[in-house]
Amino acid sequence: MKKLIALFTAIIIISGCAQQPEMELIEQSEFEKAVAIVHPKNGSDVSGMVHFEQTESGVLVKAEINGLTGTKHGFHIHQYGDCTADDGTSAGGHFNPNNNQHAGPEDMNRHMGDLGNIIAEDGTALLEYVDDEIDLSQIIGRGVIVHGGEDDLESQPSGAAGPRIGCGVIGIQQN
Repeated sequence: MKKLIALFTAIIIISGCAQQPEMELIEQSEFEKAVAIVHPKNGSDVSGMVHFEQTESGVLVKAEINGLTGTKHGFHIHQYGDCTADDGTSAGGHFNPNNNQHAGPEDMNRHMGDLGNIIAEDGTALLEYVDDEIDLSQIIGRGVIVHGGEDDLESQPSGAAGPRIGCGVIGIQQN
C-alpha cells in the first residue's frame, strides 16, 4: 500500500511540474524600460511613478510625484532596492559605481544616482529629461528616493536634501 501511495504521489508531482509554464528569463540587454512606484516614508503622503527608458541619447527619466509640500526636493537613485525602513534608510546611499563626488545631473563627474531636484507646484512634481550618465542595466533593483528638502548639488556625500519622504524600487517594465 505504501508503494502504491508513493507511486501516485510521484505521478501527481511529475504531472504538476510538466504543466508549469517555463519562466521567461530576461537578459540585461533585452529590456528598454524600467519603472519605480514611489511610496510614502517618514509619515509623508508622497506617492508617484518614475519611468526610465533607453533612448539613443541616454536614458529618458520621466517622473510624476504627488503629495509634496514645499517646492524643491532632492531626487536620487540609491544603492539598494530596499524600502522597508520607515525612514527610507534601508535604501542606502546614492548609487555611485564610479566613486565620484556628489553633484548635479548635468555635471560630468557625479554619482550615477544624482538626479538633482524635482520641483513641485501644488503638491505635484513633473520631471522629464534625458540622462547620459545612467546605465539602465545597472539601476534595476535599486531604489529611487524623494527627499523632503532641496539638494544643494554640492554637499558631500548626498546634497543635504533632508529626510527621505518617498521610496520605490526600480524594476523591469514590460515593453
